[in-house]
Amino acid sequence: MIPLRTLCGLFAFSALSAQADVVGNVDVDWLGNDIIIEALEDPEVQGVTCHLTYFERGIIDRLQKGNWFEDPSNSAISCRQTGPITVGDIDRGREGEDVFRERRSIVFKTIRVKRIFDADNNTLIYVSHARDVQNGSAKMAISTVPLYQQGQ
Repeated sequence: MIPLRTLCGLFAFSALSAQADVVGNVDVDWLGNDIIIEALEDPEVQGVTCHLTYFERGIIDRLQKGNWFEDPSNSAISCRQTGPITVGDIDRGREGEDVFRERRSIVFKTIRVKRIFDADNNTLIYVSHARDVQNGSAKMAISTVPLYQQGQ
């Protein structure tokens, strides 16, 4: 069975600075559907690694359901300090900034990770969500990394 990553390689992208590495793959059924686990380091915050999971439909499932070029919007994220934290030049506005994005369909849907800085609580907030041209999704996940320094 050809993995979706290979099939849609021309259409998939990890734009922006962050590059994700696949670190795990969980088979969820006999149709070839998988949960993919990727690790990505924040390109502007040294010492923070996020693990992003999402559902990837297999070929049999795609043939049965007829929606060949799209995966579900579901995702989960967990971010942790994995070394000494050094915050670079990040957007400190309320909208934050995209750290990572990857296509979940040929044209319209992407999964994104956005970083928002909570200055009052000295915390980085990472939100994974789907972005679609016309059908927004309420499916999201959140993870926080406190910037607490010992002695504060």
